[in-house]
Amino acid sequence: MPVARLSSRALIAVTGADARPFLHNLLTQDVEGLAPGELRFGALLSPPGRLLFDLFILGTEDGVLLDVAADRRDALLQRLSMYRLRAKVQIAADDRPVFAAWPETPAGFLADPRTPLLGGRFYGEATADATEADYDAHRLAVGVPDPATDAPADKTYPIEADFDLLNGVDFAKGCFVGQETTSRMKRRGTIKSRMAPLDFDGPPPLFGAEVLQGDLRAGQVLSGRDGSAMALLRLDRLDGDLTVDGRPVRVRRPAWMSAEAFAPPENRS
Repeated sequence: MPVARLSSRALIAVTGADARPFLHNLLTQDVEGLAPGELRFGALLSPPGRLLFDLFILGTEDGVLLDVAADRRDALLQRLSMYRLRAKVQIAADDRPVFAAWPETPAGFLADPRTPLLGGRFYGEATADATEADYDAHRLAVGVPDPATDAPADKTYPIEADFDLLNGVDFAKGCFVGQETTSRMKRRGTIKSRMAPLDFDGPPPLFGAEVLQGDLRAGQVLSGRDGSAMALLRLDRLDGDLTVDGRPVRVRRPAWMSAEAFAPPENRS
């Protein structure tokens, strides 16, 4: 079973008497009910409800460990410090490495909370026999977006990045930053675009390249590799022949995504 160190990820430790309620009121995920050793997936949004930081949330005996994009860790540390006010919390970088194993979850690893198809994650020292590029290829084959790459900060709504389908939002937990917009989109079924993989022959198109249905814009290409890429797609323009830069492309609905979630709003029950 392959194991890779994810150098693109880094950790933040949030400890202290108020650590859980502090994060619970900010993040899209339930933190107060998180047991030590339990891993959940969530995000910190902007007040208008757009993605700022995707993160994994690990319950610890003295608080919470956050698994975040390495190049965004300092920005998240600054953001959390701004929200802290009088809360009794300590927020600090944690230098332990992050590892992933797939396609299953080996002993000692924590199952990826987004979908079991992604395998597991581990925080601490482990032996790697694969590369992060290998893991990224597996993630793309499973059809799961990487918000840190595919969703530039403050540009994408979490539901567009499939957070509602990948256990990234607890709609029953009460308030969090950006909750009103997120809940309204889900409740009213007004989801017009989602991220899903495209398959094609040859190298990936450039990030931002237009996906066309005839002459109509059907979306844009995000990150990818030879033969496949993630894309943000309009759900009402997926029928018929799609092209990017004149090349035919094929939309692939992931196994974890229901047909209803992938349907345009007017076709949802």
